[in-house]
Amino acid sequence: MYNDALHHAILLLKYEEVTRLGDWFAARLAEIVAREGEAFRADVIVPVPLHPDRQRERGYNQAELIARPLAPRLHLKQGAYLLMRTKPRPAQLVLSRKEHWESVRGAYATRKGLRVDKLRVLLLDDVLTTGATLDSCARALKQAGAAAVLELTVARAVPGWSPTGPQQQVQRETATSRRNQQGATSILRS
Repeated sequence: MYNDALHHAILLLKYEEVTRLGDWFAARLAEIVAREGEAFRADVIVPVPLHPDRQRERGYNQAELIARPLAPRLHLKQGAYLLMRTKPRPAQLVLSRKEHWESVRGAYATRKGLRVDKLRVLLLDDVLTTGATLDSCARALKQAGAAAVLELTVARAVPGWSPTGPQQQVQRETATSRRNQQGATSILRS
């Protein structure tokens, strides 16, 4: 879940190429995958690709900066070459949820001639916002024959959260979430 420190670290990786953060995030994700065991069993790790124009502009793909050190930690092949973004992201910086889903529909494809048949793919991105990007990537991989697509992100954005401070709605949701988690914990203990 996003908080100020995580938000800042992701921005440094995403826009400032502070590459050592990719390794730090990879180490944290490897711990999570190790704890979850079989739930994340995969054959290859695939970072969500950027459109070639965006990659040229930025000079790197932040998801790949995490996937590169994560792959050996998980004893997986790194398959950045398997997936590509075919449609550029709209120039508009902030998109509504609906616009975001529309902007990524059909925006990803597997590369011609490459096989993903029967592979269990661990799809990696930095932040889960609406789920649209991961959904579009997973659809492309499944259409190309992937046996399963497992999704892993560094963080999940919470609607209404702001790095300048939480809003009332988020505070209410957090309190409700905490109560639900406490309830779930007590159910698991009984």
